Amino acid sequence: MSGTRMQAEMAEQPERLAALIGRSEEIAAMVAGLRPDPLAGTSVLARGSSDHAAVSGRYLIEEASGRPAGLAAPSLLTLYRAHVDYSGYLGIAVSQSGHTPEIVTALERMQTAGAAGLAITNDAASPLARAAHATLTLEAGEERAVPATKTVTATLLGFALVATALGETPFTRDELARVPEWVAAVLDDAAAAERVAAGLIGATRLITVGRGLLLGAALEAALKLKETTTIAAEGFSGADLRHGPIAIVDQGLPVLAFVADGPAHDDMVELVDELRGRGAHVYVASADAGADLPLPAGVPEALVPILAVVRAQQVALSLARARGLDPDAPSGLSKVTST
Repeated sequence: MSGTRMQAEMAEQPERLAALIGRSEEIAAMVAGLRPDPLAGTSVLARGSSDHAAVSGRYLIEEASGRPAGLAAPSLLTLYRAHVDYSGYLGIAVSQSGHTPEIVTALERMQTAGAAGLAITNDAASPLARAAHATLTLEAGEERAVPATKTVTATLLGFALVATALGETPFTRDELARVPEWVAAVLDDAAAAERVAAGLIGATRLITVGRGLLLGAALEAALKLKETTTIAAEGFSGADLRHGPIAIVDQGLPVLAFVADGPAHDDMVELVDELRGRGAHVYVASADAGADLPLPAGVPEALVPILAVVRAQQVALSLARARGLDPDAPSGLSKVTST
């Protein structure tokens, strides 16, 4: 049992996020200069944790820009060599290492097809950074633990900064500046995650659920639990879960539910009640009273995914240790996937 690297990298998050926020004007100017005029839309390329950050990011970008934003299918550009016209599109390719060959190739082909290409990566000298027209470097420092932590929250913040350059965002500059403070408050309350982990020690399967801006956090939570604890965890949209998959929910099934103040709040609260009515053991991460994994109050919904992901990291770390596993180096995994 170790996890010292993962824990140390999680602890760096407030400082790393504060440094990224300090570069917000520089980043906004870069994105504004790259943005096609007129902007037809935004298409995001990513895999793994980067893809989960992109799920939340596309919500922010579409709302801010007023233009369609979506997740591209990298295989269409690499394996299938699809001919797609990306004229007027902002193409965003996300890879924490910047060394994932498929993402590099897909961005190159997207740019050849007319997109203005932006890379979001932690390595300014990476192949992805070299291939892109412009690069948002996260500068989160080397990440040595296999499960990505500080680069995920930095990527989520990076999407928020991109959104500010594309239009009006559902958070203020002052609220953005408080993100490191809110993340530090979550990190200071590790006991809540340890209590949840204690309830999950014997679990072999688990689902995570969120809706809207919190969907990306639910997907990332499932991945972190799979990577570090070997639990068969699966993430769902709160809406999609009701369309059939809810049939798998039975007596004692553990569920991690992510809830934020906003348009999806009441629906998620109703879903939690429904899941408990089916016998599930639901652990809730929210700012609501009595939450199993408390989140700071007053955080705009658009910034809650950052805090929710930190909570997921804490649960994964605590549960891996409780099960006698090393979350720093999960069996059979490596830091860079050469897809």
